[in-house]
Amino acid sequence: MATVKMLNMSGAEVGTIELADAVFGITPNQYAVHAVVKNYLANQRQGTQSAKNRGEVRGGGRKPFRQKGTGRHRQGSSTDPSQVGGGIVFAPKPRDYRYTIPKKVKRLAMLSALSSKVEEKEIIVLDALTFEAPKTKEMIKVLENVKAEKKALIVTAEKDENVVRSAANIPGVRTALVGTMNVYEIINHGSLILTADAVKKIEEVYA
Repeated sequence: MATVKMLNMSGAEVGTIELADAVFGITPNQYAVHAVVKNYLANQRQGTQSAKNRGEVRGGGRKPFRQKGTGRHRQGSSTDPSQVGGGIVFAPKPRDYRYTIPKKVKRLAMLSALSSKVEEKEIIVLDALTFEAPKTKEMIKVLENVKAEKKALIVTAEKDENVVRSAANIPGVRTALVGTMNVYEIINHGSLILTADAVKKIEEVYA
């Protein structure tokens, strides 16, 4: 089992915590991570882009100019894609980009992402993270105390509105629950900050 330092909100070491090898100690599978990230980004696409093809643009009822004698190329319709104001060749249309991948691949990708954070020493474990009221300054102070990167993902076991609102206005900082965190967010942030309760819950879910 990997052992990492457990810090308090002041950045002082208050003990250690052992991380289960089955969750935080596997050999990262880059294929699974790539597949899940690609799937996540595809599912975020709105797919609302649209353009008109030559059959949908206005005009085209008469020949724009005579066939011969103008010195120009022959043309039979003003809606032709080669004309200004004409239709678009293979015009994009609204479509759904969503697709699914196997649950086993998703699980492997999550374990790989968590393990890579431990391997790269980008994981920070806090004994607790609580605020009496939403205070952005207090959250900034905590992040400085634990030496977190500018882009940090904070994961808690249960939703704490004070924690969420304290981090909401800090650029590059996101909050998530154990049940809502995803592979893309984990690898896209320099630091992964977990509470001790979140570590236990992650191990319960993925072990």
